[in-house]
Amino acid sequence: MSTKKYNGVVVPMVTPVTPSGMLDKPAVERIIKSFVEAGVSPLLMGTTGEGNSVSTIDGQELIATAVKAAEGKITIYAGLTGNSFIEQLKQAGYYSASGADVIVATLPSYYSLTPEQMENYYKTLADSIKGPLMLYNIAATTHMSIPVDVVERLSKHPNIVGLKDSERDLERMEKCIEIARNNDEFTYFCGWAAQSAHSLELGGDGIVPSTGNFVPGMFRKLYDAAEAGDMETANRLQDETNEIAKLYQAGRTLGQSLTALKVMMQTRGLCTPDMLMPLTRLSEQEEAEIAAAAAAITEK
Repeated sequence: MSTKKYNGVVVPMVTPVTPSGMLDKPAVERIIKSFVEAGVSPLLMGTTGEGNSVSTIDGQELIATAVKAAEGKITIYAGLTGNSFIEQLKQAGYYSASGADVIVATLPSYYSLTPEQMENYYKTLADSIKGPLMLYNIAATTHMSIPVDVVERLSKHPNIVGLKDSERDLERMEKCIEIARNNDEFTYFCGWAAQSAHSLELGGDGIVPSTGNFVPGMFRKLYDAAEAGDMETANRLQDETNEIAKLYQAGRTLGQSLTALKVMMQTRGLCTPDMLMPLTRLSEQEEAEIAAAAAAITEK
């Protein structure tokens, strides 16, 4: 069982918005309260949260609204994206001042970076911000992978507290979990939802499943079962959540899957399927089909 400060289920939360693209604060409150009830934490403005499209002002309001709704009962993780380092420092300062507990940063992705540049970026960022920093590796959107040896060196930085890794590579997963296993101050979070149970069985500290926006309680039960050594239950829940994920992911681009996920959440009164530009909603027929399938699901 993980005894580290940062562990458990962290859901990469959608960013609910109105049809005009404004932050939907009441929806933020509803989603956060559903997370508190399920015993999971949010990662705000990550990939699932359309982080690159959230304005600085809305980002601050999102953090402040989530912090207030959480009432100190769950950890607030704030996603940091972008290509201007100075602006990133300002954003990190805003998020920490608004109540975020941990800053979770992806690589700047406009230029291809060398391993040395990646390491320097994270070291400089960790040295420059007040709150703890978590590495966020997601090659699907940054088109770069943080090398394992860079992760290992960065894991020794006093202000870098973990890695959220969404890369679909089992060998890499095992190596990164081993790095975290040998460092009580460094956490490994699996961002490959379909391998949640397996990563925990290997010794991972936490999971970051986007499907948790719709069924947060199922992932909490999966995590608890794996931590208790009940892999039969954990693997059963893994299979069940994988099937739920197919409802919004199968046959769609990443961007299309995010609005489909919001359609599913709408069936539970959590938010509307509206998106931030450049992403858009699906057709009325497709949304109706997704909603019908989602409405038939009972969270276990």
